[in-house]
Amino acid sequence: MADIAVRPTHLADGRELIYFDDAGTTLPTERRADPRHLDPRPPTATMRLDLLTGDWVSIASARQNRAFLPPAEFDPLAPQSESNPSEIPAQYDVAVFENRSPSFGPALGDAEGAPEGLTDLAALAVGRTRTSVGRTEVVCFDPHTAGSFADLSVNRARTVVEAWAQRTGALSALPGVQQVFPFENRGEAIGVTLHHPHGQIYAYPYVTPRTTALLRQVDAYDGDLFADLLAFEQAGDRVVLRSDSFTAFVPFAARWPVELHLLPNRHVADFTELTEAEKDELAGVYLRLLRAVDALYDTPTPYIAAWHQAPVSTHRDRVRLNLQITSPRRAADKLKFLAGSEAAMGAWIGDLVPEQTAERLRAALATADAERPL
Repeated sequence: MADIAVRPTHLADGRELIYFDDAGTTLPTERRADPRHLDPRPPTATMRLDLLTGDWVSIASARQNRAFLPPAEFDPLAPQSESNPSEIPAQYDVAVFENRSPSFGPALGDAEGAPEGLTDLAALAVGRTRTSVGRTEVVCFDPHTAGSFADLSVNRARTVVEAWAQRTGALSALPGVQQVFPFENRGEAIGVTLHHPHGQIYAYPYVTPRTTALLRQVDAYDGDLFADLLAFEQAGDRVVLRSDSFTAFVPFAARWPVELHLLPNRHVADFTELTEAEKDELAGVYLRLLRAVDALYDTPTPYIAAWHQAPVSTHRDRVRLNLQITSPRRAADKLKFLAGSEAAMGAWIGDLVPEQTAERLRAALATADAERPL
């Protein structure tokens, strides 16, 4: 495991906290306990069925109380200090902890009102509810209050990749969890409420609507959808980066002004199926892609980095791990807003030609590689 140490503990209110120590870390083995006196955790939210779409909506009102753009001296993701009673008691390299205001959980699949499997969730009726079981976690990429994932060292990025893999495995094993989704929101234009470099992991009690649509495509397609898609993109002129184990490209039917996908060159269902060598390689590849996105303009580009993984219990031999980086930035000073057609009807209109976006990203990658070699 690349000499990355995993050190689980708990916060004062019982939430799980896991430290992931870099290979070659200088941090001590023992960490300070959480000295805070915290209120009990909020009750688990309730999901409601949208009968018009079949989608489940978690009504998690406790999230209204979450921190909103606090000053750096009160950063809740920095290590605790005398003046800042943050969420993480000790110094760390990478830290993962249960969200204090979760969208799903802390109750799990054995709780009262929990979904009774995918068949139960698919049943349609007016006014259906279920308990929003599952888990939502925060992944702190670095203890510093400023910066981004692109600023990490390869060694630190490798620790984050290990955290994603370890947590995907652990969360997939929890009762009632159907899908695990690591992601990062970066930039106020995306809706970020904390500037600290961090991401999240959601463990859903259902298969998400986006993945459900993908499963329909996989079932309807005559062949190996992901293998054929990868071969098609590798043969085209939208490839931005290709390594031994991964290929990054602007997709043929890109929706967003900046849209960059990454696929493993072999089938893996999720992070847990990557080899150690592939995880080592991925750390550097991902850093290069994010630095290329930032090199498109003179200021950092807002983005969502979404790691799509196969559901826990279905289609694991046909849905491949894939990264989708998207940004609404269509020019240095312009954003794409989802208005009538996209937001209301889900009917997308692309603002930029994907082949031209790929050309710009290749040039930005060359610039980033020259300015910030790994």
